Amino acid sequence: MPVYEYQCEKCTHKFELRRTFSEDGSGICPVCGGIGKRLFSAVPIIFKGSGFYVTDYRKNNGHNTSGDQQKKEN
Repeated sequence: MPVYEYQCEKCTHKFELRRTFSEDGSGICPVCGGIGKRLFSAVPIIFKGSGFYVTDYRKNNGHNTSGDQQKKEN
């Protein structure tokens, strides 16, 4: 079961509850008994492996590109 973060509308206390997917989005505040609304936060994204960096996309393997040849001619 996932853990969700809530904030009480009455006393602004933040708390966490373990809920199933089928339960509704509200929770009861353990401090004052008020209604808590579910908070949403950003999820961190971690890129691992090759292909996520600028240097991974350009591999010239010792060959000159047309832009490099123009610079050498000037």
